[in-house]
Amino acid sequence: MTNTPLKLVYCIPSLHIPGGMERVLTIKANYFAEVYGYDISIILTDGEGQKTFYELSPKIHIIHLNLNFNQMWDQPFYKKLWIYLKKQRLYKKRLTRCLTEIQPDITISMLRREINFITSIHDGSIKIGEIHVNKDNFRDFAEEGMSGFIKKGLAKIWMWQLKQKLKKLSRFVVLTEEDRVKWSGLNNTVVIHNPLPFYPDQTSDCSKKEVIAVGRYCYQKGFDLLIEAWRIVAEKYPEWNLRIYGGGEQDEYLQLKERYRLTSLYIERQTQEIVNKYCESSIFVLSSRFEGFGMVIAEAMACGLPVVSFACPCGPRDIIHEGKDGFLIKNGNITQMAEKIMYLIEQDDIRKKMGCRARAGIERFKIENIAGQWKSLFEEIQAAHASGRE
Repeated sequence: MTNTPLKLVYCIPSLHIPGGMERVLTIKANYFAEVYGYDISIILTDGEGQKTFYELSPKIHIIHLNLNFNQMWDQPFYKKLWIYLKKQRLYKKRLTRCLTEIQPDITISMLRREINFITSIHDGSIKIGEIHVNKDNFRDFAEEGMSGFIKKGLAKIWMWQLKQKLKKLSRFVVLTEEDRVKWSGLNNTVVIHNPLPFYPDQTSDCSKKEVIAVGRYCYQKGFDLLIEAWRIVAEKYPEWNLRIYGGGEQDEYLQLKERYRLTSLYIERQTQEIVNKYCESSIFVLSSRFEGFGMVIAEAMACGLPVVSFACPCGPRDIIHEGKDGFLIKNGNITQMAEKIMYLIEQDDIRKKMGCRARAGIERFKIENIAGQWKSLFEEIQAAHASGRE
């Protein structure tokens, strides 16, 4: 008698966009399909006809529901609301039909639009949710153009109703222990970190006079703060360079470079050779105001770099061991960030030892270790479901 492979369904808007959530799902799904032999289906609402950005195993089934929620964003509010409600009803109908046909053991929501109704679909599968941003930044009502009082009230109501839906899930998976604490009132939360996208054979020897930062050029990543810190560093150590790699609009940061005449600052474009860039550097800096996890920290450590990072919510505290493989700086403290960068510049031996410890310590985020945690979770909830405990 052969064992039937575990059947999983993931729900996510699309896979043609090079986002962090899409990348992580691809890494996990590929491993589950290729190594564990799971039967994986990924259900998409948008992007039909577009190639997935990250390469998927041919063993994974992609199902397009062709709802195209992204088509409504340029519509006026009243029309947008009407289209959204119509598409949501259609989404529930089509997803119900899909799950009934597939008969998965477990259905996993990436906490997008299906979270509003997924626990009311009675297809026999166990329902899990996983979130890829921290609680405080899950929904930003600042974009809605409302007064502060109304915005605060609306956010409170919205979070209350979201929690009612999350309580109905078998498990709710968050990325960090720091974020788990924020989800008070839920007794089904589990912490599973994101897996490393790579653990290269090549590593940095931490001998080059190069500091690196990686991330999208936007307010969240705090590169304006990093440039202010670099002004202090560059004055004392003009022979060291800071290179920032990322996608998005660069103008603001190029203007700061020009204003401060920072010849040792390089505002670079996103690159496919990021592993090489890490390995050509000696220090990694994260200046984000907030993160969901901070995967670039783990990437840099996998390449043998010590890290200087703001202790922003959420992620750095879960990844960095203070004083051993990096330094955690009070969030937004530019002077302290500059001081710790200069400390690592000055202390060659300590910098190299911290880089070695970073490389060794980050192995806990390898895909085989993270996938093992997911496998244990799947087995646990299946056993609980079979025994009637859930």
